[in-house]
Amino acid sequence: MKSGRFPLIIILNLTVWPVIHCQELNVQSNLLYWATATPNLTVEYAVSGRVSLALHGGYNPWLLSSREENKKLQHWVVQPEVRLWNCEPFIGGFWGLHAHYGRYNMGGVDLPFGFLPTLKEHRYEGWFTGAGISYGYQWYLSPRWNLQATIGVGYAYSKYKKYECRRCGDFIKSDHKHYVGPTQLGVSLIYLIKTKK
Repeated sequence: MKSGRFPLIIILNLTVWPVIHCQELNVQSNLLYWATATPNLTVEYAVSGRVSLALHGGYNPWLLSSREENKKLQHWVVQPEVRLWNCEPFIGGFWGLHAHYGRYNMGGVDLPFGFLPTLKEHRYEGWFTGAGISYGYQWYLSPRWNLQATIGVGYAYSKYKKYECRRCGDFIKSDHKHYVGPTQLGVSLIYLIKTKK
């Protein structure tokens, strides 16, 4: 090939190839989290060709029954995450590293699968913090919509006060707990806000 043709081929390829758009910013909401009546939102921003930063927040202020029964899963949580995508942000698989912090006031509730069995008879008020790893996958639905499934495991440290379950129940004790297990579980609907060339 003659040396004069090589730059011409490059220039023609750059001008003829279609412009490729990749997503830069999205907002998403975990539909499974809504099943616990918890409004939630995640904002995610692509910072490079394979890395994105996500910030998730959820807040549940509701009573699940009358004030006398005092059934509630009140809490708020913030969970920042760094995601490394297998190919490019917002399509296909990714690995994540997340931290979490939150506060809670829960009691009088019988959770499924025997999870936190003493929660039905007592009320717990406290905070938690920790970190974990996750894996997720995003499916393309349309130019502006994606669907994502995520699962994560990790560690959390929680410090709390335990009370009798009834409203204004007597204080029982202060304690703490170390937890290792699921820290993320989600099926999220995603709206892609901003694109870049």
